[in-house]
Amino acid sequence: MNQQKWFTHPIFVFIFSIVALVTSLFLYIYWYMEVSTGLEAMVRKLNMAPEQVLESQTWLVILVLSILVAIILLGIFTIFVYNQKTVQLYRLQNNFINNFTHELKTPVTSLKLYLETFLKHELPAEDRSKYLHYMIHDVERLSDNIAQILNLARIESKSYTGDFVLSDMVQVIESFYESNRHIFQNFEIAVHNPSGRPFLYCINISLFEMLLMNLFTNAIKYNRSLSPRMDIGIEQKKRQLYICFKDNGIGLHKSEIKKIFRKFYQVGRSDNMTAKGSGLGLYMAQNIARIHKGKVIAESGGQGKGSSFILILPLKNDK
Repeated sequence: MNQQKWFTHPIFVFIFSIVALVTSLFLYIYWYMEVSTGLEAMVRKLNMAPEQVLESQTWLVILVLSILVAIILLGIFTIFVYNQKTVQLYRLQNNFINNFTHELKTPVTSLKLYLETFLKHELPAEDRSKYLHYMIHDVERLSDNIAQILNLARIESKSYTGDFVLSDMVQVIESFYESNRHIFQNFEIAVHNPSGRPFLYCINISLFEMLLMNLFTNAIKYNRSLSPRMDIGIEQKKRQLYICFKDNGIGLHKSEIKKIFRKFYQVGRSDNMTAKGSGLGLYMAQNIARIHKGKVIAESGGQGKGSSFILILPLKNDK
């Protein structure tokens, strides 16, 4: 791919356009003032009525011209911002395609290798069983990646199915963890409810479990601790329900806290930590939270100090 020349770069074109317009306006006003001064001197010399030569509406013309130039500048600026966002989105999508292709290709390559091994060699029962477990794991990984894309399409088009049911949030989280405990092996998870009382909220069970899965797996992906852990705290503050997912993972830079909820954005902060996943997990979690009239915010003390993802849901007044 040829490198873009500096004089065709959007930033240069934008600056050049602004300079050209401002210069044109300045030269026009300067020219008008010079001409007006000459005409006024000539009018006085010939003892003519000034209004016959110098129309009072001329300054109004300049004002209108200035407004039009301002509108043109605003239009150029809008086009420039839109172009930059388009370029940024293209880069994010390109990164997503590259990473997601890798996420799909890796299990497929692994499955092909195991199948070729079964085809070419007579394996002992123990080895066959071990390889079959590996293959099932690869199939699950492949299925999860495909499901993520399908779920994203349903969420963005608002074509998700299922009713919103009044549920105890503590119970929902605990049941989800118990049902998926096999996925989170060697990852300690504790649910804390200091008040000891239930917190009822209308949720779409399938969507909410998708949100939990994304937050749980995110905590696992970005954790290099020898004893990975996540504490889930549930409490009410005024008229809002706070569900805090706090892990002891790699943490976040302040500059990334807002970016991580963008579509296709992937965290990769150090030489030892490259971008993981598809960049859709937290984006989906935020969208699911909004469907439930809430939001997810992130907090971190910095790199190596873990992260907290807080789901905030509005509660109705107690009757």
